[in-house]
Amino acid sequence: MLNAIVSFSLRHRGIVVALACVLLGYGIHTARHAKFDVFPDFVPPQVTVQAEAPGMTPEQVEALVTRPIETAVNGLGYLESLRSESIQGLAVITVVFKEGTDILPARQLLAEKLGAVASQLPAGVSAPTMSPLVSSTMDLLKIGLVSEKMSPMELRTFADWTLKPRLLSVPGVTRCITFGGEVRQLQIQVKPERLVAHDLGLQDVISAARLATGVRGAGFVETKNQRVLIQTEGQALTAEVLGQVIVTHKDGVPVRLRDVANVSEGPEPKFGDALVMGKPGVLLALASQFGANTLEATHELEEALEELEPIFKREGIEVFPRLHRPATFIEVSLHSIQHALVLGGVLVAVVLFLFLGHFRAAFISVTAIPLSLLAAIVVLDKFGVSLNTITLGGLAIAIGEVVDDAIIDVENIFRRLRENQLAAAPRPLFNVILDASLEVRTAVVFATFVVALVFVPVLTLTGLQGKFFAPLALAYIIAIMASLLVALTLTPALALLMFGKGVRETKEPKLQTWLKRGYLTALRQITQAPGLVITLVVLVCAAAALKLPGMGKEFLPEFREGHFVLQVKAAPGTSLAEMMRIGKEISEELLHDEHIATVEQQIGRAAQGEDTWSPHRSEFHVELKAGTPGEEQEHLMKEIRELLGKYPGLQSEVLTFLGDRIGESISGETAAVVVNVFGEDFEAIDKSAAEVKRVLEKLPGAKDVQMKSPPGGPRLAVRLRPERLTQYGFRPVEVLEAVQAAFQGVAVGQTYRGNQVADVEVLLAGATRTEPELIRNLLLRNSAGLRLPLHELADVYSTTGRSLISHEGARRRQTVTCNVARPDQDPHGRDVASFVADAKHQVDEKVKFPRGVYPQFAGEAEAREKAQRQILLHSAIAAVGILMLLSVVFKTVRNLLLVLANVPFALVGGALFVVLAGLFDADAGALNIGSLVGFVTLFGITMRNSIMMISHYEHLVVEEGLPWGLDCALRGAGERLVPILMTALVTGLGLLPLAINSGEAGAEIEGPMAIVILGGLVTSTVLNLLVLPTLALKFGRFAKPA
Repeated sequence: MLNAIVSFSLRHRGIVVALACVLLGYGIHTARHAKFDVFPDFVPPQVTVQAEAPGMTPEQVEALVTRPIETAVNGLGYLESLRSESIQGLAVITVVFKEGTDILPARQLLAEKLGAVASQLPAGVSAPTMSPLVSSTMDLLKIGLVSEKMSPMELRTFADWTLKPRLLSVPGVTRCITFGGEVRQLQIQVKPERLVAHDLGLQDVISAARLATGVRGAGFVETKNQRVLIQTEGQALTAEVLGQVIVTHKDGVPVRLRDVANVSEGPEPKFGDALVMGKPGVLLALASQFGANTLEATHELEEALEELEPIFKREGIEVFPRLHRPATFIEVSLHSIQHALVLGGVLVAVVLFLFLGHFRAAFISVTAIPLSLLAAIVVLDKFGVSLNTITLGGLAIAIGEVVDDAIIDVENIFRRLRENQLAAAPRPLFNVILDASLEVRTAVVFATFVVALVFVPVLTLTGLQGKFFAPLALAYIIAIMASLLVALTLTPALALLMFGKGVRETKEPKLQTWLKRGYLTALRQITQAPGLVITLVVLVCAAAALKLPGMGKEFLPEFREGHFVLQVKAAPGTSLAEMMRIGKEISEELLHDEHIATVEQQIGRAAQGEDTWSPHRSEFHVELKAGTPGEEQEHLMKEIRELLGKYPGLQSEVLTFLGDRIGESISGETAAVVVNVFGEDFEAIDKSAAEVKRVLEKLPGAKDVQMKSPPGGPRLAVRLRPERLTQYGFRPVEVLEAVQAAFQGVAVGQTYRGNQVADVEVLLAGATRTEPELIRNLLLRNSAGLRLPLHELADVYSTTGRSLISHEGARRRQTVTCNVARPDQDPHGRDVASFVADAKHQVDEKVKFPRGVYPQFAGEAEAREKAQRQILLHSAIAAVGILMLLSVVFKTVRNLLLVLANVPFALVGGALFVVLAGLFDADAGALNIGSLVGFVTLFGITMRNSIMMISHYEHLVVEEGLPWGLDCALRGAGERLVPILMTALVTGLGLLPLAINSGEAGAEIEGPMAIVILGGLVTSTVLNLLVLPTLALKFGRFAKPA
């Protein structure tokens, strides 16, 4: 088959070259119009469900809203896990489906379950809603608005009704959540003393307001020849008109709403707020659609903002359009990887020219690079895989590898053409090129398939690690398989076209001659002492193997995308105003740093937002200036931690945005280490969680240790007294509704102004709602007209309660989280894996959990352990396949084992380079999943050299009839020296830019891989050239078949 492919390519070389040009053009077109994103979609298929329960406490929300929804959802097919959080007035349930689940049918089934349970929820609880599908990174763009001319209400109205609709019309935008400003309401602020004076109750005001603001359709009139719509007008749409509405008549005199209440426009009660650059403002957080082109959508959003620029100037609005812009990371990453690709390609071309000494030979080899990479981009695009930092990283790692097949082919063709030109009876060039190509084809094909098989364990990874590394493996495998096809077709075709008249230089290039002379001299000396050589190699390999278990272990390295997320929590019950004051101080201090471009703070939660935060919790987003180096980012994170540590009573955590999102995808929490304490008794799980927290705080390397939802939030309890209600003729629900209307407010209708809609709300006047003690004196009236203060019908007292109740799998949980300081950040710093192992031991030893209460560790360490198990298991399966494949090529077990000697050779350099890299960057010195994938990749890449060496020995003995011995070993090693050196150099130089930039934006994952591969490539090449021939002489068996 190989003979037929190569022969066809040589005979129809014009067609082959034309097809290559078509592929080149189409590949460039596809690359220019491909979908670009930050990462592959790494979040598991999941849906967030929300149900609003206005005024309810977390305990009430848990029992009346969250539990029924959990019970309904638990029977759903393909369910992986179920998490929920209940806070004041809101239940949020996160439904995570099994990997591979089609999310659209799953959402439909979930919607059916939610529709069924909606009717079972208490009155006043809204029907559960599902959040829209968003991309893994979720954030598309965050925009801040600040104005000195406009009031907070005017600014928010502009954001909601002018800016937001325009931004939502941009393709790729699925949601816009707004923080800050004041949402306009038409408010009827009731004065209790005026109600008493006019002998009215709250219900009277509510009924009058509802009848005054309702909007009703009126139908139509049908005549013989036309239909006439009836349009009704006259509802109270302004505060002035609404104030004139009559509530009742007393002694013939109308009592109007304005007589018992202040009727005016006012702000909706806030659950959250925002600061932009340390000033009160409005924040718009835009999310991208699932599968959208992040780069393209961002550019279109920015064009929309440019269109609105005249309006911003006219209204006196200052716009901050890049408070968080993930597209910047994409652009930086793409530029970094493109630079690595170009630089790697140039270095490869230079090496080829120096070794081959001929421009045309170098050109033939280099053509494999663009064709292979573009072919991979075309295939990825057809599979719907985006071009992101991971897939492009796979192509960058492959850049040196894709040219290897062509190098081996070209070098052999060139050498055979020189020999043919010096022969007494030269053969036809067609036959020489055909034979030269076929001479190395078998070994090259099998070596390429071995490399592809080595990547199968990476391709079959599941979970978050699979989402990250499977696209990289896919891109790599497609690229090297495309390179094999190029080497089988285009390379011999171009060789015949360019060397159709033979080669000008019959002498070997001087560089090759000099290298071979020195190499053979050294090799002859080494083969004289095989025992000593083997002993030294075994000792070095054993030392490397022993070093690996002692290295630090991480899941993924720190990302340096130039954007920090600061999670800040005060004591439960802290007000919005106090968090705004603290936030203003923190923002101003942060903005003094020369590397920080923008700062925004979002406090509490927004309507329809996914974060279940009370006002005491806030999140800062800190955008760094473009070009801030990775080392400076690390230093800045440390400074920010120190800054936040100056505020007493604040719990804080400093993360990168991508680290935040990845952490949430792993365990639902942002921290690296998560300990969930499960149980049903709040007091028991709180006590146990507090003990776990104390244990973690004492461990070396622990930082940001927090209990997620500590008890103790201030609360004012109203406990009805049934006997008093009966005595005075009050019904319980009437009392509860009166309290709700007074302090929560009751929406009685809507008004509209143009296309702007505003709620009409009845509630107590502002002064009455700001003093907790005044609730005792809330005046209530029964159906008989009897008035009594609330304290006569209920016990009103101060107490404490929970601000948040968490569930996982419908079980109550309390969560303790912490991060781990790295060795370069703290003298006691360590890797996450060793910290978790120590934490498990200490918790097991020092914390006595009561019956029904138990801990469960989650986070990065568990994810890494799972990924490591998968890699080892799948690698073992792939190893069986590789052995079967090699057994087809090498007929004896001894020769097969000689090829496998490459594995410990490569291990030495990989381990050594990780240790050396750790001296400059702690991330690079730890074994993360990228490093493990690098070792797996390394064994396949470097095995090519040993396959080429041993197969060439077999060719010399079997095909050319040379007797096996020292002379044959030296000749074979000498003839393989140049292709082995060239393939190793081009692979290494292709990886060098990635390895050098390891830890910089866009190379955080590929960098550790490149370091491992580069190190292993160096040692395996040296040992393959110097030690493998010695081992082959001592243990190899090469002979013609009988």
